[in-house]
Formats: sequence, structure tokens, C-alpha cells
Amino acid sequence: MQLPTHEMEMSYDYRQVVTWLRTTSAKILGKNLIIPENEKGIIFATLAWFLRDEVVAKEMDFDLNKGIMLSGPIGCGKTTLFRLMRHLPSCRKNFAMVSTRQVVSEFMQSGYEVLENYSRGNLYNDSRIPKNYCFDDLGTEATSKYYGNDCNVMAEILLTRYDLFKEKGLITHLTTNLTASEIEAIYGNRLRSRMREMFNLFGYSELSKDKRI
Repeated sequence: MQLPTHEMEMSYDYRQVVTWLRTTSAKILGKNLIIPENEKGIIFATLAWFLRDEVVAKEMDFDLNKGIMLSGPIGCGKTTLFRLMRHLPSCRKNFAMVSTRQVVSEFMQSGYEVLENYSRGNLYNDSRIPKNYCFDDLGTEATSKYYGNDCNVMAEILLTRYDLFKEKGLITHLTTNLTASEIEAIYGNRLRSRMREMFNLFGYSELSKDKRI
């Protein structure tokens, strides 16, 4: 993903925003944020999405009305970036993060009401619960059984959230290590097709280093 041209007039001073990002990472996560040159475009675009910067969105060709699917190799910083966005002083930080493994674990314990909770239930219950979610590590969860019934938990949740995205503009974010073909193999071409409508794809390079090392 290419950075905007220097000539464009930006809505924010992104040098200050990146300074905030580094400071917040040190304060909240207890570590310095490393931004390699080949990852600046992804960081910039993600910041612009959460700041609702229409100028940058147009220049970088992504849709502020869609969520973000952040893909890339293990340890490249996908989860960390979303965790930091929850602290960004903006009107778009109101989302909850949950790992797909946790969602499946809850399903195996409580059954089909979990699908409702993560797809549409929180729209109508406690208003303090964010209705927007970032589902972390899509693909690390296994197809689950509840009383002998096979259920692709995340596929069911995402298909319902797609309907709510079309009807109400409900936002969903994802992080994943999967390729497009792997997503189709696990979740089916029906969901993959809808994901193109739901998400802006921001992808780390396969050469991105594991920052956990």
C-alpha cells in the first residue's frame, strides 16, 4: 500500500499522530513501536480510517464505510495495531476485540446464543457494549461441534454481520494470517464474496519480520 503523495493537503498532521502512536505503544503495551519502511502505508491507512480522513482515503483508494481486514504473517503486528487504535482520540475507536478462538470456546460452552451475541444480539441489549467488533486471528479457530452438530462458527457470525452491514452499516474488522484462497477453502466462496464488500484489505508483506522475536 503506497503512501499519499507529498503534494496533497492532508486533514491531520500525521507526524504528530505517529508520535502519539509511539508514545501510546510504550505506555499501554510497554514496548516501542517499530515501523519499518515497507509498513508505513498500512499504518498510515489504518490511522486515516479511524480518523475518518476522507482526503487520505480517496488518495489511497479505500472505503471509509467498510471495515478493515488486516492480513499478514505471524507476529507482524496486526493485533498490536488494532489494540492501539482503541486508544486513538477519535469517534471511531468504539469497537471490541475478541479472538476467534475465544468465540469458538464460548460457543462450545453455551451454544447457539453465542452466534446471536456476536452477530446481532449486542445491537439490541446493553447500549454500553460496542456493536462493532474486531475478530482477531481468523482461521486459528477450529470448526466446532455443539451436541454433535457441526458449525462453522465464524462463518455464521460473519454472514449475519454482512447482512447487518448492508442494512445498517455495521462495521466488522478482522486480522488473519490466511490468504484469500485459504479463506475460501475454510469458510466457503459465499462468505469470501461478501467479505470483498465488507472489508478494505490492508496486507502486510510476507517479508514482514516477526516483531515478537
